[in-house]
Amino acid sequence: MFRIGQGYDVHQLREGLPMWLCGLQIESPVGFVAHSDGDVAIHALCDALLGALALGDIGHLFPDTSDEFAGIDSKILLSRVVSLLRGHGWNVANVDITIALQAPKIANYVEAMRETLAGVMGVDVSLVSVKATTTERLGFVGRGEGCEVWAVAMLEK
Repeated sequence: MFRIGQGYDVHQLREGLPMWLCGLQIESPVGFVAHSDGDVAIHALCDALLGALALGDIGHLFPDTSDEFAGIDSKILLSRVVSLLRGHGWNVANVDITIALQAPKIANYVEAMRETLAGVMGVDVSLVSVKATTTERLGFVGRGEGCEVWAVAMLEK
């Protein structure tokens, strides 16, 4: 049996904050405004994994109104989501993530991102795809105001 889930998240950028993507800190003068560490890619991935089993979304499971999750490392959230899926008898078959960010360029981080996510999820790196794109200076991403991420996950039982 297979299930597919799709996730989407967006975070505003602001100077002086850290930028976390796919579990890595990215060298950047701007970072994400968020309750947690703001890892927009992991948040979209968590939503895709949860969506595959109709288990709600990251905001429901880890509310941004809870002090427990203030500043939390999003790798912890991903680990908890994967444990939840496994508790229901499902495993990650593959994931595919697309990050839209005008700057900084993150191509040099992609392989380390894949390895980090694979390690957290306990899967082979060949099952994790991370892609980066810009929006050709169009919209809020193109103006450098934010980042958006789409994620798709396939689960198998």
